[in-house]
Amino acid sequence: MRITDVESFEELASRSQDAPVVVFKHSTTCPISAAAYEEMSRFDGEVALVEVQRALSLSKAIERKTGVPHESPQVLVLRKGKVVWDASHWKVKADAVQQAVKNADDSGPGQ
Repeated sequence: MRITDVESFEELASRSQDAPVVVFKHSTTCPISAAAYEEMSRFDGEVALVEVQRALSLSKAIERKTGVPHESPQVLVLRKGKVVWDASHWKVKADAVQQAVKNADDSGPGQ
């Protein structure tokens, strides 16, 4: 799912109270980001896609709201409204994201 505005991100952050949420910031002009995009296509789960060229203000807002410096490509895993895991550039790997989501999900909504 593509997100383009702060309200959509805030809705995702709210949803992360119940389950982990994955946000992928992608540059359509960067070869490293193209490799990360291909890697994320192997991720088994929902991904909120931020295309930084089309939504740079959103990407910067995510940086302000999470405290995680902007990178592209970048994956953030949110749980209970906070970033519990992130990776950028060549560290974006579907298996690592899957494990991060599992670890975040193991914490459960009430913990």
